[in-house]
Amino acid sequence: MTRADTTLYRHLLDHLPAHAAAAAPTSVALRDAQGSLGYAEFDAAITACAHGLLDLDLQRGERVGIYLDKRRESVIAAFGAARAGGVFVPINPLLKPTQVEHILRDCNVRILITSAERRDVLQPVLPACPDLRQVICLGAEWDALLTAPAGNTHRVIDSDMAAIFYTSGSTGRPKGVMLSHRNLVSGAASVASYLGNHAGDRLIAALPLSFDAGFSQVTTAFHAGAEVVLHNYLLPQDLLKTLVREKVTGLTAVPPLYMQLVQQSWPAGLDEHLRYFANTGGRMPLATLQQLRAALPRSQPYLMYGLTEAFRSTYLPPAEVDARPDSIGKAIPNAEVLVLRPDGSECAADEPGELVHRGPLVAMGYWNDAAATAQRFKPLPRAPGQTLDEIAVFSGDTVRRDADGFLYFIGRKDEMIKTSGYRVSPTELEEAAHATGLVAECCAYGVEDAALGQRIQLTVVPTDAGLTSDTLLAALRTRLPAYMLPAQITLRPTPLPRNANGKLDRQLIGDQTR
Repeated sequence: MTRADTTLYRHLLDHLPAHAAAAAPTSVALRDAQGSLGYAEFDAAITACAHGLLDLDLQRGERVGIYLDKRRESVIAAFGAARAGGVFVPINPLLKPTQVEHILRDCNVRILITSAERRDVLQPVLPACPDLRQVICLGAEWDALLTAPAGNTHRVIDSDMAAIFYTSGSTGRPKGVMLSHRNLVSGAASVASYLGNHAGDRLIAALPLSFDAGFSQVTTAFHAGAEVVLHNYLLPQDLLKTLVREKVTGLTAVPPLYMQLVQQSWPAGLDEHLRYFANTGGRMPLATLQQLRAALPRSQPYLMYGLTEAFRSTYLPPAEVDARPDSIGKAIPNAEVLVLRPDGSECAADEPGELVHRGPLVAMGYWNDAAATAQRFKPLPRAPGQTLDEIAVFSGDTVRRDADGFLYFIGRKDEMIKTSGYRVSPTELEEAAHATGLVAECCAYGVEDAALGQRIQLTVVPTDAGLTSDTLLAALRTRLPAYMLPAQITLRPTPLPRNANGKLDRQLIGDQTR
């Protein structure tokens, strides 16, 4: 890519760091445990990674899995795969081997980039991934990848797929949301515009890069030519120390993390450089918001809503937070958010309806799942003279819009459990419980919780009357990450109630347990 290319265009994902490198080559792009990496050096590493992947015969559109914690290699691999003409698949480092196996098999990952330690943990499941040709571990193998000879990259345009982000659905295992270069770049431009991001910003990536809001910290920063601090925190106090040490100007987190942060002793003067804090992944409790504003009086609060299928959708400007702290705001720039009835007509003011997002951030659908795609991605009514359908994403969330145009979240249409910023499929949890061999029947559901959004409960009919909740929980820990574990397990001797269609009656089971 020439300097002229990066001056004129930012259409592809890998154009973002290339454009910043052309404008300010020595400015810091990334900072992690290894130190800082300037934009020119970072962009060169992306190109080297792309050539290395092509040398491994990566074909256009083939998938590159990335199973790492937050570190420079994670970001280089993602942008390198995109520059090569491939598709990167970020895998949450908290996932267990069987869950990683599902992702590798589901989207036919060709090359996996990970660490030697993680590869060893995955060894029992890797033989079940026949499409996986190569596993590259950090260290000597990664270094060799970056020294491959230069080659021609595949031709890519902005409507081509760049990434697959896996997100839980209300039924079954996680589905892969296909995102184009246009989705990712448009999202970065939109978020950077309303947050006012600029080259002097230093944003912290506190959320997993496999989470759309987490990866958005990277793309938004690169769009603005800003710096990203990659942080793997163990305790909330670690995050606060990093905010101070690195003089972070922007923090985006989920409500449970903010609830933990407000319980800490906040260092004086943090709001002298922390220009804003943003919330995503669920509604922030008013008490937590008030505590944050008291601790950070000079930092601006942004309340946001998004879904992986559209990356970001709405935000509430700081000037409106005091007047309507329970609102999710209005549509982000270059997007329109509709509130529709089941027949597709628009709802009146304060009438509940489904949140529907249209615009360039609407994803490409679910990987290899036409049925699920058809349920969520649907055509809008055609405008006069329009001959082609426009596809919008129907969120499954019920909202209302007030007379001033501000949106308010009401609830979900499906059975998805939203906890700690994660979407958890009840059936995936139930499948894990059945796999232990300890349960005859089980039902997972969410219960409202001020700290988590929802807490997970599991009602079980055991195969053995001597089963205890602790024994089952210990078995589930070997199969599921911590955020998917039930907060409460209820054992019952009688069969679980079912509805007229023979399906588990989650509502009744939950009511009987409470």
